[in-house]
Parts: sequence; C-alpha cells; structure tokens
Amino acid sequence: MRGGTVAVVGGSIAGCALASAAARAGADRVVVLERTRGRLADRGLGLCIHDGRAAELAATGALPAGIAAHRLTRRRWVVRDDAAAGPAGRVFWEQPFPFHSYHWGLLWRGLREAIPASVVYRQGVAVSGVAEAGERAEVRLAEGDAERFDLVVGADGYRSVVREAVCPESRPAYAGYVCWRGNFDARRLEALGDGGWPAESVTTVCFTGGSCVVYRIPGPDGPRVNWVLYAMPPQTGRLPFDDPTSFPPGRVTDELTAHLAALLDREFPPYWARLIALTEPEDTFVQPIYDLETARTTAGRLLLAGDAATVVRPHNTSGAAKALQDATAFEDAWRRAGTWAELLQAYQAARGAAGREMVALARRLGRGQVEQTPAWATMDHREAQSWWQGQLGGAADIGGQAMRP
Repeated sequence: MRGGTVAVVGGSIAGCALASAAARAGADRVVVLERTRGRLADRGLGLCIHDGRAAELAATGALPAGIAAHRLTRRRWVVRDDAAAGPAGRVFWEQPFPFHSYHWGLLWRGLREAIPASVVYRQGVAVSGVAEAGERAEVRLAEGDAERFDLVVGADGYRSVVREAVCPESRPAYAGYVCWRGNFDARRLEALGDGGWPAESVTTVCFTGGSCVVYRIPGPDGPRVNWVLYAMPPQTGRLPFDDPTSFPPGRVTDELTAHLAALLDREFPPYWARLIALTEPEDTFVQPIYDLETARTTAGRLLLAGDAATVVRPHNTSGAAKALQDATAFEDAWRRAGTWAELLQAYQAARGAAGREMVALARRLGRGQVEQTPAWATMDHREAQSWWQGQLGGAADIGGQAMRP
C-alpha cells in the first residue's frame, strides 16, 4: 500500500517515531500536530532501554544511531544497615542489568532530527477532538478549524484526545502512590566523598513501603545523576492526585518536600540521602503513578500508540522502548497491508495484547516494590532472586518484550 495522508497527534518520542515510520512506509503526506510551543528537548528526565530491545529497534530504523547513551550492566539492591554497613548501606543482592540510559530531551532530539524532511511538524497546534468521517478521519483544532486525513495516529500521551474517540471508556487509573524524580550534574558527587557506586551500576535503595532507583544518564552538558523514588504520599487528602498530572519542577509543595526529607532521614543509608539532597528544587518534581490498558488500539481510521494506547507504570523500564516498538509494528503492518483496514487490523494484532501484558507486569512490580514490600533487610541473594522471579511472573525480564516476528 502506497500513498495517503496521515496526521500524528503529539510530537514527542512516540509521535516522532510514528511520523518517521509513516513516511518511510510510503505515505504521501505526514503532518505532526504538537500542542507545545517550546522546546520539548528541555525535559531532563532519565530513561532506560534494554540492550535487546535497542538492537531490534536500531535494526528497523526506529532508534536512530548516534544518540547519546550511558551503558549500564549491573543493578545493586541496597538497604540501610546502621549496625553492619557503611554510609552507603548493605548490598543484599546484585543482578545483571543490560540496559543503556538516555536523557529524554536528547533522545527526543535524535528522533526529531531523524524525521524525513517531507514530514510537516507543526508546533503550538492543540487538537480538541477527532472523529471518523466516512472513509477518512477528521481532526478538530482548538482554534476552530478541521482537517481530514486518511489516518489519524494518537501519540498524545496520558490525556489522549484520540483515545477518547477510540476507547472512551478507558481512563488512566491512579495506583495510589507517587514518585519523586530528580537529576543533577554528576560532578556534584565529588562533594560526597567515598561511598559512591560504579558508573555502570544502577542502585535500588529499598525501604518499607517503597524504593528508589539511582543511575547515571548522559546530559547536554555532561553526565548527570537521575533518580526515581516511589512511595506513598502524605495522607492529608489535600494533594490533587485525582488526575494524571504532576507537580512540575519548581512547584513541588512544601508538604511534599518535607515528606521526602523525613523519608530520606528515616529510611535511607546516609550516602544516598545526601545524594538525593544534591538535587536543586528546579530539577525535582512529583508525579502520581497511573496506568491504563485499552481493549483496542484502533477504530475506523484512528490508531493509538505510546502512552495514548497503554500507560505502563515506570517500574517496567519499558516506556520508550514500547513507543518505538509501536512505530516498528506500524511500519511493518503498513508494508504488509493492501488496504487501510488490513493495516489497522495487523497493528491491533501486534500491539494490543503486548500492551496489556506490560501493564500487568508493571502492576506486579509496583505491588512488590511499593504497595506490599517484602522484608528487604532479612533477604539474602537467593531469597531476593526467588522474590524477583515471582515479580516477573514468567516474563523474561523487565524492559519490554522482544518483538514477535
């Protein structure tokens, strides 16, 4: 199948990948509609992609070459042990961790630069809704205009307006806990002296009711330290966790800041508490944890990708890989299809069940690492390994599934 017009709603990681896939597959015209006017590349979050998934995605062209990445090989699980360990705590388990870490903004920039020149990328364009329009789909813009395309791809994240048309019954569900996130220049680690960790290692600090993952990422101005801390929020009932939003950098409340400080003092080995404290307020934010699965990823001439299709809790370390796999499956379905209906059917078959399986795994990981944490301090490596296999529940690993041929 060749030709046709495609609108991609959302221009971040999933949107860039889907736009490139549509152009490579042979669309006559591809338009990206991104509501943000500023630079998406300014986002400083860290993320990881499993080495196996990265190799598959590089081979298909979904993950462009040359994007800065930091190699990770091991994951150490640490608990506070004031009696028998030093300031960095006691390592009770170590496991292989075959991943590379990325800076969100640098990954997005690499994907944005790889979009073929034929693609029109429009910023500052808010989409208010989409609808089927006979053999086409209509995109309604917030300014009042409407445009029609042969296919509309929803890559517009948690609050997807395209999902409202495909699966209006699906809503992101709050998991009941939050994550504090932050990052800082790795040169600040010098202030901590001894007690650090190898550059290729991820550290998970474990405590009753939560855990915190710390690892290095590349940054625009050199290596950075990225951390994600999962825990229950203050039980005051005054914090607005009733929709998938966040307290962005610089706007974290005093209550949340104090809650984090108390948790670090009470639960963390001193080294890791001091490390988290190196983060500036403008590089710290709080995000309620949500997830979402949909019964279908297509309807009529509409298709969902990335977080618009499936929201997976971050414990699975699969969000970016999943978005790029969606683009790969989309391009493959396009090349095999003779009609739009065949394309949409093949994409649904490839990505529908895969997304639901990732949601289920991440829920198990969330229960085990936040909601129903084990007695970390009493575990040895054998018990930890057994616990981990129970978390996986038959999955090969975290980081997303291998693409099915």
